[in-house]
Amino acid sequence: MAPTKTILRALAGETLPTPPIWMMRQAGRYLPEYKATRAQAGDFLSLCYNPDLAAEVTLQPIRRYGFDAAILFADILLIPQALGADLWFVTGEGPRLSTITSQADFDKLGSVDNIHETLNPIYETVKILSRALPSDTTLIGFAGAPWTVATYMIAGRGTPDQGPAHALMQNDVAVFEALLDKITEATIHYLLAQIEAGAEVVKIFDSWAGSLAGDAFKKYSLEPARKITAALKAKHPNIPVIGFPREAGDGYIGFAKATGVDCVALDNSVSADWGAAHVQVDGCVQGNLASSHMVTGGQALVDETKAIVKAFSKGPHIFNLGHGITPDADPDNVQRMIDAVREN
Repeated sequence: MAPTKTILRALAGETLPTPPIWMMRQAGRYLPEYKATRAQAGDFLSLCYNPDLAAEVTLQPIRRYGFDAAILFADILLIPQALGADLWFVTGEGPRLSTITSQADFDKLGSVDNIHETLNPIYETVKILSRALPSDTTLIGFAGAPWTVATYMIAGRGTPDQGPAHALMQNDVAVFEALLDKITEATIHYLLAQIEAGAEVVKIFDSWAGSLAGDAFKKYSLEPARKITAALKAKHPNIPVIGFPREAGDGYIGFAKATGVDCVALDNSVSADWGAAHVQVDGCVQGNLASSHMVTGGQALVDETKAIVKAFSKGPHIFNLGHGITPDADPDNVQRMIDAVREN
């Protein structure tokens, strides 16, 4: 049966007169209603693991803006925690984790088979959302890509250059690859459970793919994405997968064919015209307005939005930002962006 929801139609390869739209981190700190719900939860992780409140913040931007999709509210670092890593968040600074820098550290991680004990609340959130969302709104599940998740597990925090992960790759490739393999397996289990709970699309966020080059990009970004996609498709062939190898540059070219993903999300380090010429030729693309426009607004926001829609108008396209919306964004600018997309 052909899909009827606009995002599913675009992911199936249909060119639509108006592209469907959603926004990375659309449930987040730029919205006053999100801040109120997070305060109610007490802290970020408590919000992630409270199905009722996580569903509420997922629904808030749908009520406010009428996006074509809702993305599950969770975090890419829940998998490390489910594998036995310590995880906590420092206000204003971001995540902290216990580090994996040796075989002994790796051996302390738990079995992939046990991750659902920690992650069951996330699946409950998906179930709530699948019932609560409007009938024309697509529910997107997600996970971090193995390389990106590994960079946090190795360094114990976010780093500007992913240096600790590159160092482990060079100095102890056996531990590095064992960690990537474990994260890959856990990610497959996690996304399958999200699909079985009601996710209609899943997205793999490789936020630090751009720090990999050449063979390392192929082995540690492209190949895990291929493995995950193949495993998901083997059980759920009709569930679309979006890949986001952020700042991959020329690595975007051929990524869909090499991995089997149904859509490639583009960041704003590449132009929409370049994306149309080199990536959209293989199928659906998503993106790629700079998130800074959500802060600055004005005519530049409208003009750039319309230019992106025009650049991708000859093929399947889902409008989105090139990265997540930032906490200092003006909620009114989000509405201006949506209006500019839908006026085309």
